[in-house]
Amino acid sequence: MAEMDTSSGGGHKKGPGVKKSKKLSTRVDLTPMVDLGFLLITFFIFTTTMSQPTAMKLYLPKDADKPEDQNKAKQSGVITILLGKDDNVFYYEGILDNTASNFKSSTFKEIRSVLLDKKSRTPEKDLVVVLKPSEECTYKNVVDILDEMTINVLKRYALVDITKDETQLVKLSETANAAAPVK
Repeated sequence: MAEMDTSSGGGHKKGPGVKKSKKLSTRVDLTPMVDLGFLLITFFIFTTTMSQPTAMKLYLPKDADKPEDQNKAKQSGVITILLGKDDNVFYYEGILDNTASNFKSSTFKEIRSVLLDKKSRTPEKDLVVVLKPSEECTYKNVVDILDEMTINVLKRYALVDITKDETQLVKLSETANAAAPVK
């Protein structure tokens, strides 16, 4: 509340010999304003919605009766995608043979059509995509390939460590691609 100091002398006379009256001082009590401030802060805290973290939905495998049967997949239904440096993508279907004749090179633009082709040729319960990023692969590439799994509605995929043989094959392919003339 505001208070007025009215302790000055009597009337309001003008003229010579009359003392000037003191100026009135005002003092504002800010206690109710502090209460109002806390009330508003409390109101805005309770009425704002808290932001929810966004996360990718993961489909986890069901438990099997026997642990050795849990991760089994048909060789005809497996496609393995290897992520190299400079946005290079390599893939093979089934098991990598000794001659690496089924090892193919691709790009992120082309890998979607490869995945859709594999999905159309394979029953959904047999299709498994194995993702293997190399050490030179960027975090962005891993996120991009996980996005491809979501976009193409591929529910069974696994992120696995790359083997030494696959790493050597990726490096050989990358150097061969770098040495090849650009068309």
